[in-house]
Amino acid sequence: MKKEFKSGYAPVNGLSIYYEIHGVADGENLPLVLLHGGGDTIGTSFGRILPLLAPKRQVVAFEQQGCGRTVDIADRPFSFEQSADDTAALLNYLHIDRADLFGFSNGGSIALHVAIGRPRVVHRLVVITALMKRAWADPQFWESMKTAQPEVMPLELREAYLKVAPHPENLESFFYKARNRMRDFKDVPDEAVRAITSPTLVVSSDRDVMRPEGAVELFRLLPHAQLAILPGTEHMAIPRRTDVLVPMIEVFLDAPMPEEYE
Repeated sequence: MKKEFKSGYAPVNGLSIYYEIHGVADGENLPLVLLHGGGDTIGTSFGRILPLLAPKRQVVAFEQQGCGRTVDIADRPFSFEQSADDTAALLNYLHIDRADLFGFSNGGSIALHVAIGRPRVVHRLVVITALMKRAWADPQFWESMKTAQPEVMPLELREAYLKVAPHPENLESFFYKARNRMRDFKDVPDEAVRAITSPTLVVSSDRDVMRPEGAVELFRLLPHAQLAILPGTEHMAIPRRTDVLVPMIEVFLDAPMPEEYE
């Protein structure tokens, strides 16, 4: 594929969403859209894996409301449903009718919400640590979200935000909005998850925020899913396991669609 890069800002849903497009559409593979984790930027979630995926397919990455280079809307809370709607609106702006979605952490949950609300937009899904139920994470994780303060923000995420945010002085309000999305997390009904018909690769690890049992339950709820649980890998390190993820993702995306899709 021809190496090409462009970036810009998309005026959608009251936001000016920063996006990047790596490579060009080749007519064989649909674009692969990357959805970063909560509090992340494109680089912190996908800095290592993006360059390895882009040579074979067009990759679209963007920064969600208030994250990285995308300026926040002060009176609009962060929510999975709103982020899913923003994702669909961005794809419409970019004239992308259908795409594969690859989401990490909150981005994985957002990808599943896109598939629930806008199924025609989604071809295949790769989701890492995609929480859809509170029972899929330890109770202490949810308890910590009630009172977490900016001081607990990982240094890597803090530095990434301060480096690229148009208004770095908003770091504290950004942290609280990201925290409150998890504090106010609501379970997604089983029937909504079961209605996702897109083939989905569910990824987690045995050291993840998401319990392995949660990954297995998500795998069983989805009608066309595959499951991978990586050994000895902490949450933030999962998308950096390019040695395992890149060949696995490429095989998944390149495989024939299930017969019922033909």
